[in-house]
Amino acid sequence: MTRRSLFGTARFARALATTSIRSAMALRASFWMQVVFMVLNNFTFLVFWWALLAKVPSIRGWRLADVAVLYGVTAAGFGLAVTFFGGALQLGRTIDDGELDPLLVQPKPTLLYAAGSRSLASGLGDFASGIALLALSGQVSVWRAPLALLAIVTSGLVFIASTTIFQSLTFWLGRSEAFARQLWDATLNFSLYPEPLFGGGLRLLLFTIIPAGFVGYVPANLVRHPSAAGASLAVTAALAYVALAHWVFRRGLKRYASGSRFGVFG
Repeated sequence: MTRRSLFGTARFARALATTSIRSAMALRASFWMQVVFMVLNNFTFLVFWWALLAKVPSIRGWRLADVAVLYGVTAAGFGLAVTFFGGALQLGRTIDDGELDPLLVQPKPTLLYAAGSRSLASGLGDFASGIALLALSGQVSVWRAPLALLAIVTSGLVFIASTTIFQSLTFWLGRSEAFARQLWDATLNFSLYPEPLFGGGLRLLLFTIIPAGFVGYVPANLVRHPSAAGASLAVTAALAYVALAHWVFRRGLKRYASGSRFGVFG
């Protein structure tokens, strides 16, 4: 890809994201209700940990501030992902229903078009509450803010990459949206708990097939214990999962059966 085409794709992604967000905000009352309720939901989760850690100072070295960082990074990364690439959550249905047809004739990348075609309003609530939790943790100073942003971005990239892989299984398994959703939910749920709670084979699973480790633990540790090695690991893992997602989707397209639909997209 030349520099010119790369910049063109970046401009297209920005325009697509802007259009998707504006579409999500069309019904303003519903939009702000989703945002507010998501913020309340996220802080309710922290209250659970506050009640637990009020009786037990730490759990395997994790204190309330550490949990706030973990949940803040994960929530903000999730929010960033579904705000700009919410269409990835419905990619399996799009494939199974043959709705990729109008996207395949577009000059821009099909996966980018499909993933960026939808924005979830609740994602902004996740992002806002995640930033608030990071601020309340007391572990994000002005000097650590760039690292916190890097952690959020890498978390969001792994989120989107993993759901793209899960949803792309539809190319081989047929309608498997429920299965893909279960894998996505497992990734999200496991990423919200401190890493030391898991061990053995389960820990290996959480750093491979279900990448909760790279969604939550690794980015959170980058904020808690800043280091060049930690930043390198988070970035490398994010780029690797994005590359894998792109490869899986491209391989799946070779098996795609057209829905024989006619329509205009854009």
